[in-house]
Amino acid sequence: MIKGSKICGISDLDTLNFIVNHPYPSQFIGFICNYKKSSRYVEFEKLKKLLALDKKKSNYVAVLVKPDEDILEKIKFLPFDYYQIYDHTPEEIKKIKQKYNKKIISALTVSNQDDINKYKNFEDISDILLFDSKGYEKTESFNHNFLENINSSKPIMVAGDIKTDDLNNFKDKPFLIDVSGNLESEKGIKDINKIDKFLNTVHNISS
Repeated sequence: MIKGSKICGISDLDTLNFIVNHPYPSQFIGFICNYKKSSRYVEFEKLKKLLALDKKKSNYVAVLVKPDEDILEKIKFLPFDYYQIYDHTPEEIKKIKQKYNKKIISALTVSNQDDINKYKNFEDISDILLFDSKGYEKTESFNHNFLENINSSKPIMVAGDIKTDDLNNFKDKPFLIDVSGNLESEKGIKDINKIDKFLNTVHNISS
């Protein structure tokens, strides 16, 4: 059974407002904080305005690619519940977790089965393990069958070009589903109708 969802790459107030006030809001909402290559990147001043909106039942997630001290110091007072971190070692993530007292989503990028097995190095310092493609700002998939043999006590989040029509493929899997590009009408622009369909579908499958 799908355990819930994350909508990533939110960059405007109307979309954020729609999600948090939806009858079945996503449990996690992600904001691209430091990866400027992404069309979904949010400048700091705009980020502050977005995060001023009451998150209600959702968790706000700072999506960080190899974050340095500058960005970590900049966002430390913002109301993020989780830091989703790419391209850091377990030791680096542990230091961030201890210093900033945030829950951690460790993002592992996958192209083959060996990449999956690296999760064991991140279990102890992660609150959630995320398996994503190596596409970063590009919407790319990976073989989700690689996830069959994961044996972890930590919640598993899955990304990588998942479409709403694909959700039935995960109905028997205890995963959190992370989507971004497939909820857009054009690159970087979220589509309210696609978000509505996604959230309703997740609810129907998981209830």
